[in-house]
Amino acid sequence: MDDSIDDQAQRAKDRHDQLTRAPEATEEDAAPRIRVSEHDGIRRIDIDPDAPVRPGLGHTGLEDGPAAG
Repeated sequence: MDDSIDDQAQRAKDRHDQLTRAPEATEEDAAPRIRVSEHDGIRRIDIDPDAPVRPGLGHTGLEDGPAAG
């Protein structure tokens, strides 16, 4: 990624503003939930282990949608 520091800072500010704009939003809603690292040209994306919302199956273990029933 060749983003300038200013572009990265603006994206972070825009993200924070968007995630805290809802009426009952808190600062915790804007907390980062992923970590991106790059080593030897390979980009790795990890979900924060204590993120309250994670991709994949829901709390019930069933996927959402028509095939869930």
